[in-house]
Amino acid sequence: MPRSVRICPHMRLPPPALGLLLAIACAAGSASAQNSDKGSIVYRWVDDHGVVHYGDTVPPQYARDRRELLNSEGVVVGHVDAEKTPAQLAAEAQARAQRLAQQQRDYFLLSTYASVNDIESLRDERLSQLQSQQTAAQQYVDSLQSRLGSLESRAQDYKPYSSHPNAPPMPDELAQELVQTANEVRMQDQAIQARTQQEAQVKAQFQSDIDRFEQLKAAPP
Repeated sequence: MPRSVRICPHMRLPPPALGLLLAIACAAGSASAQNSDKGSIVYRWVDDHGVVHYGDTVPPQYARDRRELLNSEGVVVGHVDAEKTPAQLAAEAQARAQRLAQQQRDYFLLSTYASVNDIESLRDERLSQLQSQQTAAQQYVDSLQSRLGSLESRAQDYKPYSSHPNAPPMPDELAQELVQTANEVRMQDQAIQARTQQEAQVKAQFQSDIDRFEQLKAAPP
């Protein structure tokens, strides 16, 4: 029958007494345990109250906690780590994924570029493309603004914008065109802002690649 010996945390035992307790714990094991490959290995674990226990088996409620393996002389010969929580496992998985992503990125940098000039050349090409898109988008917005101004000027002749008591109601076509043009201006402005943010991200990413490339090249082989 499996048994254990408990020791309160405030107790201080001399080596002979500790050896005696370990001997008792070992002797308390079953015959099959004595004949196993572990021989006289004893487990040491701590319960929820901080009490240290020694025994040939660990109770089920502490089977997931950290425990140490001692021989009959009280020497630690191994340990079993505590079972990790889902949060710990998720954090480790995330860390592994980040390391793998960094390794893949490093391989890409070293296999794609021969020098920092190559990275800068590609960066300038990407930024030039974005700036050309920005120029075209801004020109389109300027034309929309001009068109919207013309529509708003025409709308002044109709209710509800005209102050003339006999002003006719605004035609549906004009009202619809006003709304569509104003919406298009707003959408294009948002697109320009997004492209500006993209430009900043491209600069930051390429600068990060340059810094990492220089680190990899400076590192010893």
